[in-house]
Amino acid sequence: MHLSAHQSTWNHGRTGIWFVGARGSVATTATLGLAAIASGLSAPTGCVTAQAPLDDVALPAFADLVVGGHDISDTPLGKKAEQLVEAGMIPYRLLEAVRPQLDAVDADIRPGYDAAHRSGSQAAAAEALAADIVDFRERHGLARVVVVDLASTEPLPAPAPELEDLDLLRAALEDPEREVLPASSVNAYAALLAGAPYAGFTPSASMNLPALHALAAERGVPFAGQDGKTGQTWLRSVLAPAITARGLRVLSWAGSNLLGGGDGATLADPHAVQSKLVSKNRGLQDLTGSTVTPLHIDNVPDLGDIKVAWDHIHIEGFLGSRLTLQTTWSAYDSMLAAPLVLDLARLLALADAAGLSGPVPEMGFFFKDPWGSDVHSFAEQSRVLGVWAHRTSAQADAVQAGVDEP
Repeated sequence: MHLSAHQSTWNHGRTGIWFVGARGSVATTATLGLAAIASGLSAPTGCVTAQAPLDDVALPAFADLVVGGHDISDTPLGKKAEQLVEAGMIPYRLLEAVRPQLDAVDADIRPGYDAAHRSGSQAAAAEALAADIVDFRERHGLARVVVVDLASTEPLPAPAPELEDLDLLRAALEDPEREVLPASSVNAYAALLAGAPYAGFTPSASMNLPALHALAAERGVPFAGQDGKTGQTWLRSVLAPAITARGLRVLSWAGSNLLGGGDGATLADPHAVQSKLVSKNRGLQDLTGSTVTPLHIDNVPDLGDIKVAWDHIHIEGFLGSRLTLQTTWSAYDSMLAAPLVLDLARLLALADAAGLSGPVPEMGFFFKDPWGSDVHSFAEQSRVLGVWAHRTSAQADAVQAGVDEP
């Protein structure tokens, strides 16, 4: 990719990406895709940071991104990639061309947090996870490591005082008999201990707890989330503002998701699926004003990694007339998610270089239920992200200039 005439050069050090769920479908696709882009074997199609208006913003080069991660699976990354080839997602020739890079990344994947086999306190577990991230950063000579949670969706935790207050949380985490945080939040806590910018790409609780927000502020760590907006919700965030801008009224917006693979099996759990339903519906209800937005997510194992989404929109028009709009699409969901994951890593590296901390609401562009923002219109999110990226790039350069001054 050629630099535009007005693009400045990134001079804020190399960046690592640390995937939680590093051997899952999305992380494997992102890792393989990054290797293909960095090797010049593929264009960064689908990466918004490689397209206007962001292509003139100074960001870490794809070739300068280094990948590692945590996972409770011991399936080698190359073997997982072979499964994606067999599913029809990835060309075999591409896998073979980047297999050495996948093997190198696999050597940097460490055992993840497994609540079912935990011994000792959650504080000790988080400290061990954080040590893995710090070791990765130091061994590769990185300026920072961005942690991206791509693990399976989990049920949301029950309300508890420890989730609201950082001091109470710290005390509770030291007790080996207690399990106060869900796995996603243990990983988020570890990222904060390591001083690593963080992206919550799933609807799990992860960083979205008041106590962890307080710790992020204390540590000066930027973060963004929640629940990656890859397909159906993205289309909804385009269509809904257009409908309401015409002065039409949405009476109901019903939807259905059919999917297989690991996500389908996970979301077959009624407790795990609840967080996904909440995140998918909140933005749609805000955009349309309708509370009649039923959504069903069904596990269809033979679909594998393909997701099929259907929407039925019932609209009231002039003089009470009725309009019905239906949409249907299917795609490999990991192929939609992977380029956005790479975008998030590059943009959070920029946020870190600029000295930002706490939630980055302008990254709501990427999420169904964005932290720190109530903006859900995709057009407005696009505009806001572009303005933020250019402003933050200038801020990062100013910070760097200040550091370099005697």
